[in-house]
This record gives sequence, C-alpha cells and structure tokens, in this order.
Amino acid sequence: MHIAEGFLPPAHAVAWGAASAPFVVHGARSLIREVREHPESTLLLGASGAFTFVLSALKLPSVTGSCSHPTGTGLGAILFRPPVMAVLGTITLLFQALLLAHGGLTTLGANVFSMAIVGPWAGYGVYRLLRRYDVPLMVAVFFAAFVADLATYCVTSVQLALAFPDPGSGFLGALGKFGSIFAVTQIPLAVSEGLLTVLVMRMLVQSSKGELTRLGVLVTSAAGRKTAGSAGAVAR
Repeated sequence: MHIAEGFLPPAHAVAWGAASAPFVVHGARSLIREVREHPESTLLLGASGAFTFVLSALKLPSVTGSCSHPTGTGLGAILFRPPVMAVLGTITLLFQALLLAHGGLTTLGANVFSMAIVGPWAGYGVYRLLRRYDVPLMVAVFFAAFVADLATYCVTSVQLALAFPDPGSGFLGALGKFGSIFAVTQIPLAVSEGLLTVLVMRMLVQSSKGELTRLGVLVTSAAGRKTAGSAGAVAR
C-alpha cells in the first residue's frame, strides 16, 4: 500500500499532502484533549499506535509481483475514533519512511490519506452501523478492521490511477488494473487482519474493561451488568 518515495508526480504529492493536513491537525487536537482529560488512556493509545506500526510494517509478497500488508488502523478507530488515528497513522508512516524505507516523505500525504484517514473512517462507519443494529461486538470489530484495510487499498488504487492513467482506457482502465493487482493479495489479508483485531479486542475486554467502558466500547446496563461481544454490548 505504501506508495514509494518519488513515485507520484510532484503536483499529486502536494495535492494529497494538502488534502491530508486538515485531518491531521484536527486529529492532533483530539489526541491532545484525550491525553489531557484522560491521562490514563496513554497506555492504550500507545498500544493502538504500536499495533498499527507493527502490522503496517509487514511486507508480504503478492502473487501479482507487488507487495502488500495489513494496516492495523481499525482497532484504534474503534477505541479512540478516526481523528486520533489520523495522527497515530501519520506518526507510523513517518517513522516507517525514515527508518524502514517503507513509503516516503514526498508520498507521505497520499499514504496518510489512504491509510490514516479513509481507512479508519470507513472502518469506524461500518462499526457504528453494525452496532446500531445490535450486531455482536466482535462481529462488528471484525468487519471494521476488514473494511479499514480494504478501503485503504481502494484509495491507493484511485491515487495511482489518477497519477498514471492508462494510455488507451484512461483513469478507469488504470483503476481496474491497479485494483486487481491489490485485490488478489489484500482480500485475504483483510480477513486475517479482522480475525487478529478480534483476538486483540477480546484480550482488551478481559484486561481493560474499565477503560473500554469509559471509551464507550463497553457500557453498563441499567442492571449494572457489562455486556460485550456475543452478550450484546451497546456501541458508542
């Protein structure tokens, strides 16, 4: 997913950077407010960022000749909402560009837009929709992570198709080619990421019930009973 350093035309690189900047600034304000008002959430914030860093740093070869990886943004979007993930995702992508040569500085804006902005918002939107209709928590978590992962690659396909339209079929032709290259690898990866995110959320339910309740992932019913997963936790 990470578009490599210098791969995008300069105008596209600048445009995606400008499009991403307002989301990152808003997210920074949300993150500062969260830490200031609830300093006890720092550990869980760090864990969410680490989860994103580790998963998105994995480079898995594709049968199509490209490489792909999970994104890890769905978990943080559920816990702290998408604006915070815009910042955590940007930090992740910046460190990967500087330390791992994964992505790049000139393409940072494009990578942030796909992985740290669109992915978390898409996953969180699915999560909220499913919880509104009383879908079990872990099912909603799975689909949130799945969609956040897949949406990232859909946006990357659009970005590449805009930058490199097919000589004969234009943007749509290029979109079909880039999309098919990513889809072969990314769909099973998105399923795997969904399952892994469910496992992590189950661990958090066991170890951090109080914090998850404060964040609205778990709630206390009128009878004072916490509900989660198949027990039917109410979403925030």
